[in-house]
Amino acid sequence: MATGACGISCDVCRLFVTGVCGTCGAGISWEASAKIEVQQKLFDQPCPILACARMNGIAYCNRDCDAFPCENFRRGPYPFSEGYLAMQERRRTAGADSSVLPGSSLAVPEEYWEEIGRLDRSDMVRRCLVRPMAEEADILLDFLDTELRVCPSEKRILCRDGSSWKPVEGYLVRLLTTLYLLQAQDIPVTNDWIGVQQLRDAHFFQGPHELNLAPVLARYGHDIEAFCRRCRELGGVSMPMADAAFRLRPFPRIPLVYLLWKGDEEFGPRLSVLFDRSIERHFAADAVWGLVNLMTDVLVRGRIA
Repeated sequence: MATGACGISCDVCRLFVTGVCGTCGAGISWEASAKIEVQQKLFDQPCPILACARMNGIAYCNRDCDAFPCENFRRGPYPFSEGYLAMQERRRTAGADSSVLPGSSLAVPEEYWEEIGRLDRSDMVRRCLVRPMAEEADILLDFLDTELRVCPSEKRILCRDGSSWKPVEGYLVRLLTTLYLLQAQDIPVTNDWIGVQQLRDAHFFQGPHELNLAPVLARYGHDIEAFCRRCRELGGVSMPMADAAFRLRPFPRIPLVYLLWKGDEEFGPRLSVLFDRSIERHFAADAVWGLVNLMTDVLVRGRIA
């Protein structure tokens, strides 16, 4: 059955049945990649819902994404009414099963694991500031306040759970961790903090690729103490900026600074994220975007595994 990532069933659409329109497919499908490419050529930007699902490894937003219904649905004129979205939000809040994680069944591309397996281990340790396990080929690295264990031979990533280890199910964590091991450079943090508009590929972060900070602002915009508490829980270091600012380190060579300003009678609260200027030496624009999405999930929902 042909169904788009947004949840529309193409099989009951006359445009699809008569061959006028092709299916967008699931967010992880080749149809999605093809549709995004066509939309980019025709409209100069893809559908934000489909692009978001593709980047985050979400097959179907309604089924697989904890953030549904998100702003991509609310801002657009279709495919669902406000009443339907409100019903979804109400019933999910009342009876959500948080044990099912978005993208938990998705796998990191095989070629990533193969390339990691071919890397020189001592070079990886130096480039990525990771730690080799003494008696095994596994690699340890810090992610915020958590220790991750990368197991190339088993093609999986674990996170420390007390004295034991548990599998990391979150797709973005697994994807970005493997990208970090492959791409991180042996260069120091500059402590030269820049906003998204100062990045070399600033044009990328528009439309469907706008940084996803709204959920963090909605959660902490009027509760600055909770924001500070959560950042400290994640190993954040307070910075003398804004009304509250913390430097967080999702990966050893990739720090971020989150800044929160209180609202007043004239202006509402504001949230911003700053990047160390070196980030573009480690991650391409789409990975930077994915990292901010991941950090939003960690800050708001409090989990990575």
